Amino acid sequence: MDVDIQINAAHVIPVIPEHQVFSHTSVIVKDGRIIDILPSNEANSIYKAQVTHELAHHILLPGLVNAHTHAAMNLFRGYADDMPLMSWLQDHIWPAEQKWTNSDFVHDGALLACAEMLRSGTTCFADMYFFPESTMRAAEQSGIRATIGLISIDFPSAYAQNAQDYLQKGLQVHDQLRGNPLIKTMFAPHGPYTVSDAPLQKIATLAEELDLPIHIHLHETKDEIQQSLKQYKMRPLERLQKLGLLTPRLMAVHMTQLEQDEIALCAEAGVNIVHCPESNLKLASGFCPVQELSDAGINVAIGTDSAASNNDLDMFSELHTTALLTKGITQNASAGQAADILKMATLNGARALGLNDHIGSIEKGKYADLIAIEIDNIESLPLYNPISHVVYSAHRQQVSDVWIAGRQIIKDHSLLTMDINELSQIAHSWQEKISA
Repeated sequence: MDVDIQINAAHVIPVIPEHQVFSHTSVIVKDGRIIDILPSNEANSIYKAQVTHELAHHILLPGLVNAHTHAAMNLFRGYADDMPLMSWLQDHIWPAEQKWTNSDFVHDGALLACAEMLRSGTTCFADMYFFPESTMRAAEQSGIRATIGLISIDFPSAYAQNAQDYLQKGLQVHDQLRGNPLIKTMFAPHGPYTVSDAPLQKIATLAEELDLPIHIHLHETKDEIQQSLKQYKMRPLERLQKLGLLTPRLMAVHMTQLEQDEIALCAEAGVNIVHCPESNLKLASGFCPVQELSDAGINVAIGTDSAASNNDLDMFSELHTTALLTKGITQNASAGQAADILKMATLNGARALGLNDHIGSIEKGKYADLIAIEIDNIESLPLYNPISHVVYSAHRQQVSDVWIAGRQIIKDHSLLTMDINELSQIAHSWQEKISA
């Protein structure tokens, strides 16, 4: 049978079935989708591929899903470090955004972010930022899969003047992307402390009508809780419940300030939670109770947050940190099992975005969003358990090959869709402007 691609790998981690590793296995791709997964010695006698990749010293796994980013903020990497969230936002980031954020800034920053993510094994990301159409253009140029947030906030910016203006412009972006095979949209109200009741209710209604996720910062800091109690006489989660936002559409980002009844409420409502461990640690925001959430049946995904608060978009690092942090918080070395953590960064992220029928695992019928990591370097040997290796030992520098819907984007560590030298020039140019 004629096919497009045959990838022969030393090890394949499919994610589904769970806790499984297939050795000396081939993944067969036709028309951008996986049509078979079988032992390589059988594949060679059944399929005739236009292109065959021999990955004799590699692990093949689903592309990583970065479930929370502000991609354009790559241009603020290291701009304001070592300070708490609200000071970081109010005294540094928001003034800088008011000065510099425009369509070109967002496009260039997102382009840099897409390159960094692709080179780090991320094949899909969820974004929240101004000028979403510029992030869309950058994603299209790079070839990455993305869900672009339709930002909403009460404050005027260079992008929009008021809540209604944000929503109108966001809906225009949504219309532009109808039928796009790689780029989807979601509503992205910034947070409970920056979006008032009426826009949130409108978003809840529109999300149902358009069948879109809702992505929001929630219960990120103690200060956010205190503000809500003072202004609304209730905690943010209760407020969102009263406004009709607690549904399986909701992607609640951070969730470091949770009480037991709130965990039960999220489980009952089917809320998705996005854990951003390194950003939370850097901003001293608190700890998301990942193991408790998982034990309650809540879908937990992983995100990096922005390069301004992290300061990278390295999902392999987030995997490692999530696993260790979960063990430390619970004081249980058996918590945060490697296979469960890897699932958070793949299938769980896809599920939160409503894409789990298409990506997030290596299964027949799904898109061939795949990454390969090298395991023949001295830092990776010996190798006993490929799943544990990915979570505890692997680094983004080991990512050698990336495919998205069967299209090869990274080949032998080289980015095929963008010029690295041009990207470096873009970064240097913005650095000179911002630091002048």
